[in-house]
Amino acid sequence: MFRSARIKLTFWYTLIIMLISIFFSVAIYEVLTSELDRVERMQRLRIERQLPQFYDLFPIPNLQPKHLFIDPELVVETKNRLFLILGLINFSILAISTAAGYLLAGKTLRPIANMVKDQNRFISDASHELRTPLTSLKTEIEVNLRDKNLKPDQLKKILLSNLEEVNHLQYLSDNLIKFTQYQKNTDLNISKNLSLLSIFDESIKMIAKLAKYKNIVIKNNITNLKIDGNKDSLVELFVIFLDNAIKYSPDKTAITLTSKKTAQQISVSIADQGIGIEESDILNIFDRFYRVNKSRNKDRVTGYGLGLSIAKQIVEKYNGNISVKSKINSGTTFTINFPAEQPV
Repeated sequence: MFRSARIKLTFWYTLIIMLISIFFSVAIYEVLTSELDRVERMQRLRIERQLPQFYDLFPIPNLQPKHLFIDPELVVETKNRLFLILGLINFSILAISTAAGYLLAGKTLRPIANMVKDQNRFISDASHELRTPLTSLKTEIEVNLRDKNLKPDQLKKILLSNLEEVNHLQYLSDNLIKFTQYQKNTDLNISKNLSLLSIFDESIKMIAKLAKYKNIVIKNNITNLKIDGNKDSLVELFVIFLDNAIKYSPDKTAITLTSKKTAQQISVSIADQGIGIEESDILNIFDRFYRVNKSRNKDRVTGYGLGLSIAKQIVEKYNGNISVKSKINSGTTFTINFPAEQPV
């Protein structure tokens, strides 16, 4: 599809360039030939006026007036050579513009091709993730519908299991919506001088139940810095990292939160004592639906691999960046760097 579009785009680029080139070539040819005719005509008139005086000064036998004029055949030959030169120039422009147009068309279409490829991969990944809970839900319902002797307590277990799958679907759909929202080129509603400590306090409250369930202690060493940003998006950002740290940490460990401010940026670090991330996986963990093999197979951590993708989208909205340091079985530290000031 894109090859055909590239060829068509090259054709239109070349056509436009050649139309402009031919227009100017015709204009140049007309101007130069008319100027050549004008010079020939003026030379003829000038010689005709001065011819009597010339004969008096230079009585040359058999001298005809035509011998003193510009040769008409020379004028015609000059016009033909000019036509040929302009034709060669246009042919060169045609070849160069076709090659350049093909390259330019490729560069023009590349972002669109990448976007379509990315969109198709997103649809494919989302469909795959949706299929698993849907298949589980459908299978469980079909199997139990065949059983005519179900007891109330069995029905309750089935409904609870179905509800769990529905919750998974809702969680996935909510995250997909968030991901697409942050992908849009819309600016955040930035507020000045928000309390970073207050934002983290709110984020910690939202994951406190999960931390308590695993007996994980959150050491909050965040100082009361002032940060420019959107409170809701910042809370959501830090909840993602805290939730991620808790999920991949063993029971009875600690998560340490620290902050630092310089003239250029504000840095926030979230360090856990979890399973760590392989160096080969670090480059991919921010890709949507990406989950490292260890977390998926060994530790059976639930999730769809969208959290860090959403976090990356949020940080990019702030023109910030995320760095990762990790060691297997020793823990991971995520550091989020924000510019010291955000445009309002």
